[in-house]
Amino acid sequence: MPMTAAGPAEQFFIHDDDEPPRRAKRRGSRWILGGAATLVILALLAAGVYLFTLQRSYGSNVTQFAEEDPGSDSIGLSEEERPDDTEARTILLLGTDVGGGSGEDEDLPRVPGGGRSDTMMLVNIPESGDSVQVISIPRDLWVEIPGGYGWHKVNAGLALGGDQGHWLARATVEDLLDVRIDHVTAVDLLGFVGLVEELGGVRVNSGYSEPFTTSEGYTFTPGEQFMDADQALSFVRHRSSFPDGDLQRIRNQQAFIRAVIEQSVSPSNLANPVQANNMVSTFASHMMTDADLTATRAGSMVWEARGATGDIQFATLPNGGSGWSPDGQWIWNQDTEAQAEISQALQDGTLSDYLSD
Repeated sequence: MPMTAAGPAEQFFIHDDDEPPRRAKRRGSRWILGGAATLVILALLAAGVYLFTLQRSYGSNVTQFAEEDPGSDSIGLSEEERPDDTEARTILLLGTDVGGGSGEDEDLPRVPGGGRSDTMMLVNIPESGDSVQVISIPRDLWVEIPGGYGWHKVNAGLALGGDQGHWLARATVEDLLDVRIDHVTAVDLLGFVGLVEELGGVRVNSGYSEPFTTSEGYTFTPGEQFMDADQALSFVRHRSSFPDGDLQRIRNQQAFIRAVIEQSVSPSNLANPVQANNMVSTFASHMMTDADLTATRAGSMVWEARGATGDIQFATLPNGGSGWSPDGQWIWNQDTEAQAEISQALQDGTLSDYLSD
């Protein structure tokens, strides 16, 4: 069943613990928008203004994951087992609490420490470079983690892999969608907060039909409204007011991400070299990447896709309904038929068409 692009995708960001959505604690993830920050930094680089300066700012602030160890079982898939390369470029974006100092581990069966990626998004830049597709993978999707780890929620690989966790997360998504991932990045919440502050706030269009008030005391009304960093964070976390819980929260998060990208690459921001540089350096200081995603590589890749900043399609990997795992976790089951269609579209370079159907 095709996904709906740039619409109310139904599982964009899933609840923050292992209970059903309506019973979930309102703890919230500290890192739920890490992927959004990465998308913005790519959009800024892709805009091509002051490219050399922005590349230098990126390169001097970003940090790198532990080097991939080809001999480690924790990478999940050997080089020979990984899917074939395609002409498209793919990036796995992780919003993560690992190393973030949150002090909160999740009590998950068979997952030491409980640190997991709360956001997983696969970014696809086709060979033509004229569009970008972003597929969110529900964090509670029940999958088999490569490398003999057995069945877990899709984001458990980050903790299970230890210092190779980012590579195990990559292997998990590669195995799930049968697509080769070129780069992996992770971002923490401070990058998001800094971005909104650098922008001086954002104007977000709330698509919910009624006013609602969050637990932090902020009230949001239908239509476009200004939000500072604290208000925006409250807006994207909230779900208790909505009859469909996480589903409306997903729509709110999509509206926020789109607003941030559009306003970050607006002519007024890009005409200001200090502003553009500050946004890139703020993001990059809270980013981790693989060693291959150098400033030169990032700048080259997004320059080739510079015309795509106005054509970003958001969608969510479909699921086969909710349920309970054998060890008592609330999960989303897989929709294997839809996953096969998406995998084929990724391999054929037709994902944009698939999402548009």
